[in-house]
Amino acid sequence: MRAFVGGLLVAIIVLLLFAFVAVKTGLVPARADGRPLPFERWAARASLAATIAREAPKPPYPFADTPAAEQRGATLYVQNCAVCHGTAHTTPNAIALGLSVRPPQFNKRGVDDDPPGVTYWKVSHGIRFTGMPAFGGRLDEKSLWDVTYFLAHKPADLTSAARAIWQHPQSVPGPTPLPEPRGTPGQLANTR
Repeated sequence: MRAFVGGLLVAIIVLLLFAFVAVKTGLVPARADGRPLPFERWAARASLAATIAREAPKPPYPFADTPAAEQRGATLYVQNCAVCHGTAHTTPNAIALGLSVRPPQFNKRGVDDDPPGVTYWKVSHGIRFTGMPAFGGRLDEKSLWDVTYFLAHKPADLTSAARAIWQHPQSVPGPTPLPEPRGTPGQLANTR
C-alpha cells in the first residue's frame, strides 16, 4: 500500500511539474484565435453551469418586469451590449468575430428561454475566458434587472417602445459616463 501511495504522489508531482513547465514555456496557448485545448470547452461549460445553478437568483426577483423596465433595458442593451451581441438588423462585427468564444447574436437566437435569474447572473458577473464582461460593478441593480427583462422577451413580444429601440438603435444616445466601480477589493482588481 505504501508503494501505491508513493507512486501516486510521484505521478501527481510529475503532472503538476509538467503543467507548470507547459504554462511557463508558452505551450499552453494564450491566443484568442487559437483552438481550445482538449476538454477546455467541456470544463468551461460544466463549471459555468454549476456556478450559475448555485449562484443565480431565484424568484421572486427584486424588481418587476414592466414595460418601462423593458424600454430602459433596451436602451442599456444598445449602449453596452449591442457592440458584441447585435441588434435587430445587424451582422457580427469585427469585435464579435475576433473573440475566441463567439458571442450569441440575439437577432438570430436570444436568451428568452433562460430563466431571468440566469440572464441576470451572466450580465452581472460576466463569463470568465470569454469576452463577456461583468457589468455588476458598473451598473446599479435596477439597471441590471432592466437589461435582464429586455433580454427575457422574444423581439416580437417586446413592448412597442422597446422593440423600436431594438430595431432602430441609432436613435439611442451614447452611454452616460459610468461611476467608479463599486465592490470588494478583489472585484475591483478584476475591473482594472
